[in-house]
Amino acid sequence: MEILRKFKLPARSKSPIFAFTVTGLALTAVTGAAALSVFRDTPSVHNPNKIATAIEGVARSSRAIYAITLTVADYKYNLRGFPVDSDEYLQRLTEVHTRSARRFRKLCESNKGFYVKAGQFVATLKLVPKEYSLALSSLQDQAVPCSFQDIKHVLSSNLGQNLEEIFLSFDEEPIAAASIAQVHHAVLKNHQEVAVKVQYPGLKQNMKLDTMIMSFLSKSVAKIFPEYRFDWLVYEFVKSISQELDFIQEAKNSERIAKNFKHNKMVTVPTVFWEFTTAQVLTMQFCKGFKVDDVESLKRTNLSPEKVAKALVEVFAEMIFVHGFIHGDPHPGNILVSPRGNNGFSLVLLDHGNCKTLDEGFRLDFCRLWEALILLDSKKIQELGKQFGVGKYAKFFPVIFTGRTSESKSGLGKGMSIQERQKLKQELKLLKLEDVTTFMGSLPPDFLTVLRTDGLIRSITLKLGAPQRVRLLAYAKSAVYGLGYNLVSEPDFVDKSITSRSLMLMSYLRLRLVLELVELFQGMKKLKHTIYTLYERIINGITKNVKVSSAL
Repeated sequence: MEILRKFKLPARSKSPIFAFTVTGLALTAVTGAAALSVFRDTPSVHNPNKIATAIEGVARSSRAIYAITLTVADYKYNLRGFPVDSDEYLQRLTEVHTRSARRFRKLCESNKGFYVKAGQFVATLKLVPKEYSLALSSLQDQAVPCSFQDIKHVLSSNLGQNLEEIFLSFDEEPIAAASIAQVHHAVLKNHQEVAVKVQYPGLKQNMKLDTMIMSFLSKSVAKIFPEYRFDWLVYEFVKSISQELDFIQEAKNSERIAKNFKHNKMVTVPTVFWEFTTAQVLTMQFCKGFKVDDVESLKRTNLSPEKVAKALVEVFAEMIFVHGFIHGDPHPGNILVSPRGNNGFSLVLLDHGNCKTLDEGFRLDFCRLWEALILLDSKKIQELGKQFGVGKYAKFFPVIFTGRTSESKSGLGKGMSIQERQKLKQELKLLKLEDVTTFMGSLPPDFLTVLRTDGLIRSITLKLGAPQRVRLLAYAKSAVYGLGYNLVSEPDFVDKSITSRSLMLMSYLRLRLVLELVELFQGMKKLKHTIYTLYERIINGITKNVKVSSAL
């Protein structure tokens, strides 16, 4: 009830929040029983104090319910009474976004585990308010390593042997720690250096409790306030995290990506050691390198950051548009640059737990969408928007992916003009949160996966200092190639016939020629304007001098 007093809610409006809070408190009590049941029925969990863990589950759910209730009240009652297109409304909205984002970050930091993972997931979505992405992006470094005794127990119970029987050496200090696992450097008996990824104990049991709370909260908010619909976000997160908990599947994903890029010397995927791999332990080749966005290391090894960025976007463009099998979590810690290879370096792709196979129909439509985006074909964009289920919101696709509007007169990668920005700002003023959640909820799951992956790649290339045009042209090229690629009859992208590949290259060159001609025409218009302005100044100057001379 402290929340209600703090926001001074009117009597007629207390009912929804009150009902939400009371229901939440009831769920908290049920959570305690559920937690005890989960851990009681799971004897394999290495946890000497299951009651303490159950109590922690109750505390985690209580913090989540409190944070969500406070946030809903904050939005509902601090924006009340202001027209959505007014400047005051936008100012207040920014303030509420900032407070709520900090509140969620604090919740994730307190609850750890899947909440940190959920925060990271939200931070990478393009269409969330920037206040959220900025606040939650700091969670990438929030993972706290597990004690080595617990890790050792997971290893021995999964591999069926003591560590001394398998490894010559095993570093107790992890070289990396994430929200669901940590990685240790080790050496096998045959002197092979390996990286051993070990899942934290009791993780699946914690996931059952945490996802139950997340699902309850999203459904409750949607029922009380229909304009706040985030159930699609919880669904996508739960599906994503469930895949990441199965290291057998991650190993298979790794081998599939390695096969897809077997002819590409720019890509390195660590070899999996299956005899030392289970659902909770993944043993793979140890690969050296530095994070892909480590500009200082790139320059120190005489590698061009822009060249690395170009290679990166080409690799992920091929995944999206051609292979239809995507590495869904390409943050800098999962992509290393190794200063070895035919071109002076190679990209090492790690952590393949969150991979996604795109529907073949979606892959082809997405290729068509990018061709339309590059050429600013508004009619085609709207047609594809209907197929993707977003209707009128399709007009925002060019802004989301290319940074320009469908009526843009600027060149590819040049951004928007002042007039375009002003017009877009006016259109965005009319959008409500309900519009954003409806748009995101209408998108196919594959689209959300691509959207998240593209957002992460874009942030890396930005840090590497590569112009946006590099990414856009790489996507355009792969989109054209993808339209002529048949996954079933032509599983090997590189081994396509010379004729077929030549036709695809010609299609890309045609597209590129159109772009260059458009930019040349725009450049000529600017040059014409510059010459005309200069001519006017010269004439005005001569006229002024003549008048002065006549006056004298």
